[in-house]
Amino acid sequence: MSTTPPALPRVLHFVTGGFSGATQVAVDLVRAHGESGLFESLLVLRRKRQTDPARVAALRAQGLAVEVVPGWSHAATIWQLVRLCRKFRPDLLVAHGFSEHLWGRYAGLIARVPRLVQVEHNSRERYTRWRQAQMRWLARRTRAIVGVSQGVREALLARGVDPSKTLAIPNGIRLEPYAQAHAYSYASREPGIVMAARFARQKDHASLLHALALLRERGRTPTLLLAGGGKASALWQANKLCSQLGLQSQVRFLGHCNDVPGLLMSQQVCVLSTHYEGMPLSLIEGMAAGCAVVGSRVPGVREVLQHERNGLLVDEGDPKALADVLERLLARPQEAAAMAAQGQRDARERHGLALMLARYEALFLRLLGQGPGEQGPV
Repeated sequence: MSTTPPALPRVLHFVTGGFSGATQVAVDLVRAHGESGLFESLLVLRRKRQTDPARVAALRAQGLAVEVVPGWSHAATIWQLVRLCRKFRPDLLVAHGFSEHLWGRYAGLIARVPRLVQVEHNSRERYTRWRQAQMRWLARRTRAIVGVSQGVREALLARGVDPSKTLAIPNGIRLEPYAQAHAYSYASREPGIVMAARFARQKDHASLLHALALLRERGRTPTLLLAGGGKASALWQANKLCSQLGLQSQVRFLGHCNDVPGLLMSQQVCVLSTHYEGMPLSLIEGMAAGCAVVGSRVPGVREVLQHERNGLLVDEGDPKALADVLERLLARPQEAAAMAAQGQRDARERHGLALMLARYEALFLRLLGQGPGEQGPV
């Protein structure tokens, strides 16, 4: 006598289609659900100008269930997502990032999804008074609110959300692509600088370009490799500044890079110059790749880097300070190599993707009443 296996709980992840760090986390979770066999999942992307159909097709080719909803108006986004919810009937709707977590939860409420989860991916967002009021109203109707670092959780608490349902689950990266990083000794790499980050208002490419100009005045002319897509206007501004500073011979704009691990393992220094972060995946990737890393002293980054132990921190928006630490790394390769080695160990021990995925799936099971204990801040 055959029995029908019980249906898996369904989880819908809603996130920007801009292929930011938030998008990557959502993709990793959907992929993990398929591998663990604990959940049936659907990834829904909100269309952006930079949503690349080829990247969407590649996700589907990997076996992920992916839908794209309009992004031209909030109403269109919400109503198309409502239709998908009514069709997919998720037990959990996980809304990632600002402002998608607003529209995603509105759709979930309209479609009567029984459990809503917010994931906040940055410590600083463009909350107007009206949107902050919406966020707090939605928070009261949300089962769990996740910050991707302790700094993000603290920012959420400062906005008035309930501490009892707010927790931190730090982002992690896939370590497998960096398994051979030890084969690329620090001394054998190009003494160049990489920043792998999308072009957006959040990222501070301008300070890095100004720092490179200061280094040139000091007689140092390292190559700077800028990998990432993003907003066309931000990319145009960076190109314009590069030309104004006369740095065209040193700077290469690579666009979207299909082999970030290979790029990082070929260079000595990885930089994340930024105005704010949640949990800096690109910096963790630089650590895993064995680069000497430099980051802006902002929440999220401060949780990853301990100054002069596994990397160097500089004040946000300070080109001179950034030039000083880059010159230090270039001038003292042995010291830089020691920090790079420590950073690599920390990335392996603290920031692996498997740990992040296990924490999210444990949270979802608890919200479904299938896991041990009650959920609280971690």
